[in-house]
Amino acid sequence: MRIGLLLNESQDPDPLGGLRDKLAKAADEGFASAWLSHIFGLDALTTLAVAGSQVPGIELGTAVVPTFPRHPLALAQQAMTVNAAVRGRLSLGIGLSHQVVIENMFGYSFERPGRHMKEYLEILMPATRGEQVDYDGETLKAHARLTTPGAGLRVLIAALGPRMLKLAGTVADGTVLWMTGPKTVAEHVAPTITAAASEAGRPAPRVVCSLPISVTDDVEATRARANEIFAIYGQLPSYRAMLDREGAAAPGDVAIVGDEDSVRAQLDGLAKAGVTEFVASEFAHRERTRAFLKTLL
Repeated sequence: MRIGLLLNESQDPDPLGGLRDKLAKAADEGFASAWLSHIFGLDALTTLAVAGSQVPGIELGTAVVPTFPRHPLALAQQAMTVNAAVRGRLSLGIGLSHQVVIENMFGYSFERPGRHMKEYLEILMPATRGEQVDYDGETLKAHARLTTPGAGLRVLIAALGPRMLKLAGTVADGTVLWMTGPKTVAEHVAPTITAAASEAGRPAPRVVCSLPISVTDDVEATRARANEIFAIYGQLPSYRAMLDREGAAAPGDVAIVGDEDSVRAQLDGLAKAGVTEFVASEFAHRERTRAFLKTLL
């Protein structure tokens, strides 16, 4: 199982420079990948182009860019440009976001999100390969061929439900998970996406699992801290469904928390469940946590 890091935006006056430094440190320490969320701060793809072009070697990923505000041709063009800037190291993670964001903040309809993602990928995937796209769907249309450099980048979907996992296995390179524990990966995520990829004659999919992590002796207090920091994810329907599948009352229950031996065992459990890459979201006791993670590389 590969080990990556989920980067946090820098709070200093030079946020792009701060992220470049974090990325350089991750690369120097030997982490396989570094991922950046796209929420309400920095634009993830622009940031990875600027910072990532200055740091060689490490895989760069978005976790994840929402689809709805961007036509798939526009996103393909942007992502291919970034992939060219970082010399083929980009993994484009995309997702639906959430109804409260798409409808209440952006003003788009969130009706039939599965249909939306299917149509989106039917344009995005060939476009990122530099192929001619001629597509007329119910909600999306495209008739163009991009000549942008950087074709052939990896595309992963934030797929949690059965339909999205089957879609990810059939046409994309894998899934990027959040708030999804080992039981759910083993019994739901891994078998669903792997079967879909096999039926489609595609390579084994990537299962990239990101979770909060902290190496500590004070487990109870640290899980309580995770519940505070990540409380919103216990309320959003898609993540709430994953927590319920896991039998977790709150986000802190799926966080990777404990001393070095305990955390190692929890990560081993994720690997046995079918996770191909763990992306660490360090949230407490960061120095001890990073020191431990480096022993796994």
